[in-house]
Amino acid sequence: MKNILITASLLISGLWSAQQVTWNEVAGTHNNSDKFLYRITETTGATYLGEVEVQGFTTDDAAVFGKVYEKAREVGANVFFYQPFQSIDESESAFDPAHYKLRLYYLSPERLPKDENTLYIYASPARGQKISFNKEEVYFEPRTFTKRKLMHGEEYILSTRKLLGSSVRFSVLPDSSPQFFQLHGFHLKSSPYGAAGINLKSGDIIRLERSFADFLSVIYREF
Repeated sequence: MKNILITASLLISGLWSAQQVTWNEVAGTHNNSDKFLYRITETTGATYLGEVEVQGFTTDDAAVFGKVYEKAREVGANVFFYQPFQSIDESESAFDPAHYKLRLYYLSPERLPKDENTLYIYASPARGQKISFNKEEVYFEPRTFTKRKLMHGEEYILSTRKLLGSSVRFSVLPDSSPQFFQLHGFHLKSSPYGAAGINLKSGDIIRLERSFADFLSVIYREF
């Protein structure tokens, strides 16, 4: 029995460590003190610096992003672009959370795309959950997200609908910047770029920093 437990432990450890973030190409570097790493959906005006490839799957999304962020800091990137693989017929392959590529760029901060008055809600990486958003019931499958437009002067309530669960009240921010929350039953782990989220109450609803949330928008499915 002891040998079986040891073998199982080694197998689990091997599967966990199989997730890797590696360079495919380094095309250049940029002198950059920006601490953020935002997503872009088109690359006009951005300076290409390199491409990383993610292989292997884990539910520790903060750890994966931490590795991507480290690569970005090495070359001075402040934005990233999801680069789909091309299939044999030259069409874009469906996203595979266990194998994908991200291209890293530098983009002048004043040219960053605006996403004003938008709310993003991300599901747990491991379990489905029903929540209410201003009394609207919304069910999230694991690793999905949705977004909503916010209106000035309105107050919004996001609730886990549980006894002793979390309930968050918020409104449009003064600078109209987007807001990001994730449903979770525990703290997100810290990663090399900083804390992935802020525990607001019981841990069921966590406010996310935009860089990490932008990364989740690639690896999670929007509904």
